[in-house]
Amino acid sequence: MLRGNLVHPEILQALGGAGHGSKVLIADANYPIGTKRGVNARIVHLNLAPGVVSGVQALEAILSAIHVEAAWVMQDDSNTGETPTIWSDYRSVLESAGFVGDLETIDREAFYRAAADEDVALEVATGEGQLFANLLLVVGVVS
Repeated sequence: MLRGNLVHPEILQALGGAGHGSKVLIADANYPIGTKRGVNARIVHLNLAPGVVSGVQALEAILSAIHVEAAWVMQDDSNTGETPTIWSDYRSVLESAGFVGDLETIDREAFYRAAADEDVALEVATGEGQLFANLLLVVGVVS
């Protein structure tokens, strides 16, 4: 039996096959995961119901298995000037896992291109209902 926070077999398999520089997408409930998928990405659906599984829960589980060297969020293009509240939640979880960088924002189309890149190993569809809650992680080196 596995011991640890991450026990989902498909996610473990995808992360086990990912290497340094591979990418992992945690997608919110609005993300077009079926049409914007990475060519080599394994898609795992955890979107059981609205809010279940949340983006933060998915991030916490994934961070128990990998080290992250970069993290990107999709820029809010509504021009309200407000930062989505989930970004601070993501920052806190990342920092607790030892991540020392910051969330980098990239515009919607650039985010879609990055999430469809051949280096994306895993895309996790969550039930996260907050807007602009998509998070793209770059797998780091284990020291």
